Amino acid sequence: MKVSTDACIFGAAVAEMFAAKALPDEDKEIHYLDIGTGTGLLSLMLAQKTTAFIDAVEIDSAAYDEASENFNSSPFKERLSIYNTDILNYRAAKKYEGIICNPPFFEGDLRSPDKKKNAAKHDTTLTLQQLLKIADSHIKVNGLLAVLLPYHRVDEFIKDAVDMHFGLKEKILLRHTVAHPYFRGILFFSKTETTSAIKELDIKNEAGNYTDEFIYLLKDYYLYL
Repeated sequence: MKVSTDACIFGAAVAEMFAAKALPDEDKEIHYLDIGTGTGLLSLMLAQKTTAFIDAVEIDSAAYDEASENFNSSPFKERLSIYNTDILNYRAAKKYEGIICNPPFFEGDLRSPDKKKNAAKHDTTLTLQQLLKIADSHIKVNGLLAVLLPYHRVDEFIKDAVDMHFGLKEKILLRHTVAHPYFRGILFFSKTETTSAIKELDIKNEAGNYTDEFIYLLKDYYLYL
């Protein structure tokens, strides 16, 4: 699967949020979990901005091989681990300070004849309800859950998360320009916070150039901005 602009925004927003939350304590190891890592993009962005150790899980063997190669080629490889398994079968001896997921979210939408693309884009292998249960069992009490979703599933997921005793900490709504409708939502949840901030982010302005907000988030990751 190709790397998408919204996934890059998600990774940058998560890295900023997680880095801000982490305490500057050199003696404390911080651990994050990346569910469905794909190419490993999100884990690499987190590793670039934090000192955390990151466990990435990927069910698809080809994607696992690609992410493994990307991890091993990075300067952060000592802090990155990847597991070729179904997250439903994943067992960890620790809880995580942060969990991130760009899940397969097109429930009920038109599916591809390609089974691998279905697993990556549709919830044929992991439903959003299952994701919440997994997050609940792997996250620390003071940890953060970050999820990227299509806009039309944002309210549904927030309701399900609240039912699982997650509080919405922040919601970032993405759109291509101010003239376009929202198409993605970035959601941050906490077990200890119930007040939420709502933000908007436009990728480009009316002139077709990247907005200042987009450049601020992605300048440390994009080669040319």
